[in-house]
Amino acid sequence: MDGDERVSYAELDARVNRVARVLSGAGVAAGERVAPALRNRAEFFEVAWAAARLGAEVVPVAWRAKDDEVAYVVRDAGARLLVREDDGPGAGMALSELRAARATAAAAPIDGAPDPAIPAFRYYTSGTTGRPKAVERERSPADRFVAAARALPTFAGLDRPAEVHLACGPLYHTAPCAYAQYGLLFGHTVVVMERFDAARSLELVERERVTWTHMVPINFVRIIALGPTGRDLSSIRRVLHGAAPCPPHVKRAIMAVFPPGSVWEYYGMTEGLATVITAEEWGRKPGSVGRAAAGTHVSVRGPGGRALGPGEIGLVYLTPSARFSYAGDEAKTAEAWDGDAFTVGDMGFLDSDGYLFLTDRAQDLIISGGANVYPAEVEAVLCEHPAVSDCAVVGVPDDEWGESVLAIIEVASPLDAGELIAFARERLAHYKCPRAVVAVDELPRDPNGKVRKRELRDRYWAGRATRI
Repeated sequence: MDGDERVSYAELDARVNRVARVLSGAGVAAGERVAPALRNRAEFFEVAWAAARLGAEVVPVAWRAKDDEVAYVVRDAGARLLVREDDGPGAGMALSELRAARATAAAAPIDGAPDPAIPAFRYYTSGTTGRPKAVERERSPADRFVAAARALPTFAGLDRPAEVHLACGPLYHTAPCAYAQYGLLFGHTVVVMERFDAARSLELVERERVTWTHMVPINFVRIIALGPTGRDLSSIRRVLHGAAPCPPHVKRAIMAVFPPGSVWEYYGMTEGLATVITAEEWGRKPGSVGRAAAGTHVSVRGPGGRALGPGEIGLVYLTPSARFSYAGDEAKTAEAWDGDAFTVGDMGFLDSDGYLFLTDRAQDLIISGGANVYPAEVEAVLCEHPAVSDCAVVGVPDDEWGESVLAIIEVASPLDAGELIAFARERLAHYKCPRAVVAVDELPRDPNGKVRKRELRDRYWAGRATRI
């Protein structure tokens, strides 16, 4: 852990048994779901693996979300129990309650526990329509978790028996959670940062001899800003990055920080992994996100599903190893699939060698510092303010975060931008809230009344080849 706490695998096993008994006492059983809304701490792993021993599924929830956001996920998932920080949102078992109950619970093995008891995660994602939806697959979540973990040595070149993983992203996000859990499944040492700090991350790499980690571009920006640190980073074998576009100048700079050949990029989403590109390949194909990952197929399609040739820009489609659906949303599921391939709305092109280049993000989705922001959700909150007649939320260029959230407002009465931002922050996680507000007399609209968001975005992205 980031700090003085160290937990051996034997100690973790005993803690997991104790927590499993606590969860069982709270009504969690096989087929139920548990929702941890916890910071990056040992208890997150304890709850996940304890749920597995009870045959329950794990639904990670953002600990920094607001009450109604947490309530929605808990309700939609049908979670039996929410485990939250003492000062966290929602109504459930507080961390202090979990710890107190754990201290008096038996550490003996759980009768009837699956062997092996592998965590099954139910991740939520969304496009541009507001509330997130769970991604459900044909294979069981536990089987899928094991299959993905087994692919890690091939995907990331992590084939040594003794590895040390640095978990520096929020564990409620799909990728940081998955990679940390894979590390535990393989028996790696997992070093957990409660929150990312650039200098601290490099200190931990040096001290713990970290061999692999997962980061997003905003982490790179923070590390690069440190300048030369003199830290020994020679233990690093792989730095995986994704979740948001990485500007080429940032990529080149971070490749100079870490050992040669160690920075690998991937393009994927909760729905599936699409492409991977090594450092050497990126040097030959700068700006690419790579070729199709093992067991997948990537294509670019035009209107009517027509396959496009090299250099032609269209929707990016991925043919995965197993189908998925968006829980409770047949229309969204049908919209995503075209035969045996799906799209999340990203645009791009393949070159003659099969390398994918992204030219735009999904139509409205904002990716700020690696986190997804769904404009419809933010707009719904802003429109509750009495001074807002209508609004449009778009992503605008930000050298540090990639994109930042801008609210363009049709005002019903005089409005102070700071007041509106504060209003949003009382109702939404802060990373979703606008950093700036622009008031206009009238938003541009199509004849059917729909706001032309692309027109709004283009005003801020003018002069850039793409939004990336």
